[in-house]
Amino acid sequence: MTRFLRCLRRDERGSVATELTLLTPVLIVLLLFVVFCGRLADARLRVDDAAHQAVRAATLARTSTQATADARGTAEEALSQAGINCQDLGVTAQLGGLRPGSTVTVTVTCHVGLSDLALLGIPGSTTAESTASSVVDQWRGTDSGGAS
Repeated sequence: MTRFLRCLRRDERGSVATELTLLTPVLIVLLLFVVFCGRLADARLRVDDAAHQAVRAATLARTSTQATADARGTAEEALSQAGINCQDLGVTAQLGGLRPGSTVTVTVTCHVGLSDLALLGIPGSTTAESTASSVVDQWRGTDSGGAS
């Protein structure tokens, strides 16, 4: 009888299948976590891109009101086209008077829900924020009040 028990202890047939069965769920969760991290990094890069597009749109405007509206509209459009759904989008523009040679700075803040980034169903949200600056073209024309 003891010989039979020793034989069973040394018999390793099927141990690889058992180990694989136990490790598969862990590997799947690890893979989903890697996908989540990649999608989160992608969302942050898309917000960076939206900030750069928004500041460029603001520097092309002729008035402060138009610059602010153009920056917000461009950021919304860029994020929408990139497939980023912001729960709350904030776009602030520091215009510096929109004088030729002045610097315009736009900050885009996007609260991104985490549950749609991976199949993990992670609750909550994170904030992706980016600031971009651009100089108003030194040689651009200015509004001369109707004079040609």
